[in-house]
Amino acid sequence: MLVGGERIAPTPGRVIDVTNPFDGRLLAQIADATTAQVSDAVGAAERAAPSWRALPGVERGRLLSRLADLIEARAEPLARLETSDNGKLLSETRVQAAFAARNYRFFAGYADKIYGHTIPLDSPSLFDYTTREPVGVAALITAWNSPMQLLANKLAPALAAGCTVVVKPSEVAPLTTLAMAGLVREAGFPPGVVNIVTGGAEAGAALTTDPRLGRISFTGSVRTGQAIAAAAARTLVPVTLELGGKSPNIVFDDADLDRAVVGALAGIFAAGGQTCIAGSRLLVQRSCYDRVVGELVRRAEDIVLGDPAAEGTQLGPLAGQAHLDRVLAMVDAGRASGATLRTGGTRPDEPALAQGCFLRPTVFSDVDPAAELAQEEIFGPVLSVLPFDTEDEAIALANGTEYGLASGIWTRDLARAHRVARELVAGTVWVNTYRTSAAQAPFGGVRRSGYGRERGLEAVDEYLRTKNVMIELSGDIRDPFVMQA
Repeated sequence: MLVGGERIAPTPGRVIDVTNPFDGRLLAQIADATTAQVSDAVGAAERAAPSWRALPGVERGRLLSRLADLIEARAEPLARLETSDNGKLLSETRVQAAFAARNYRFFAGYADKIYGHTIPLDSPSLFDYTTREPVGVAALITAWNSPMQLLANKLAPALAAGCTVVVKPSEVAPLTTLAMAGLVREAGFPPGVVNIVTGGAEAGAALTTDPRLGRISFTGSVRTGQAIAAAAARTLVPVTLELGGKSPNIVFDDADLDRAVVGALAGIFAAGGQTCIAGSRLLVQRSCYDRVVGELVRRAEDIVLGDPAAEGTQLGPLAGQAHLDRVLAMVDAGRASGATLRTGGTRPDEPALAQGCFLRPTVFSDVDPAAELAQEEIFGPVLSVLPFDTEDEAIALANGTEYGLASGIWTRDLARAHRVARELVAGTVWVNTYRTSAAQAPFGGVRRSGYGRERGLEAVDEYLRTKNVMIELSGDIRDPFVMQA
């Protein structure tokens, strides 16, 4: 771990095994941090906060740019490390390493552009202005599915804003975050500005209940997000939550259907469906429903499963056996609900894949909108296809879950694209594309998908608070018992 600029070895007897989901191989043993160690990390961040906050934004920006350079220089080993850690395709972890570097560079440019403003008041003798100040120590808690990218979404704006941080990655896939400890030190960040702790429930509880925090930013499950929000309410620490999704991908019959099928496949089977923005509900207009479903099934059956680090592999394993078991249980529930299983739903029987946590690409059609398949996040390569007839019906189906993270629209009708985008309850709407990201574009959800925003200029606001300063300029002595207007 990294605490106060020093590497901290695990306490004897308190380690967690980290395994490769492709072959079950032991990759590492990481520290299962104690409550005291987490407290030490928060203390280190608290001590470093005044000097980091006072550092000119241009200097913070230089350090962030240097970190971006180091990530780019180490992109290949970082990508390979993440692939071995969580089973994501190497082709995707390479992209995410580059995207992480882009995030750090984007927010480096914003570090010296955090402005307040002046406010004209009714009295000419009063001068009023605001400043934007860092909240202090931020706890950044990330999930296992995209550790490099998720960390960049949080760490870059927090540091740009002038906050110090304690990072806790998921114990399932912590290795690239731990590798960042060396890059942070090499980039020249002062000790205590970035602290990294690892561990399970005890470490998480110790971090999220610490009253010294100024912000908690969490990415993960709805249940854990609710627990963190409840704990933070007791200490009145503000929280940013990026939680789950059951995102609709809507195909109208006037769309370029070949492109829409490719977008649907990428929306659910890229990353093995293990992404909060997965387009797990495909809503298809009835007039083109059979054609789209048939092509989806044909293409899904051609997807190549295998070693995620090998060129040519299109779908890697799920992140672990417990997660695979959960996804398989939801597939069984889908069968029982009356949906039609068009393809997949089973583990592959090839000997080369026997040790891995694989599930064949799975497509259900004719799914009941009220069924678990259409309502609950599966977080695996399982697609539910639902028909609709009219635009209004498509909007109602799209908004018919408790989530509101992402959505997609496939149409050639520009007016329809704007109409439907306006009506969708989601933090992100893609039109004729899906799973496209940019450092400049804000991201986040509504409803059970969470609140707050990451990426874009809005992300910096999560780590700042506004101070108002009002100055009497006239020098007149006022009656102390009369409120001044």
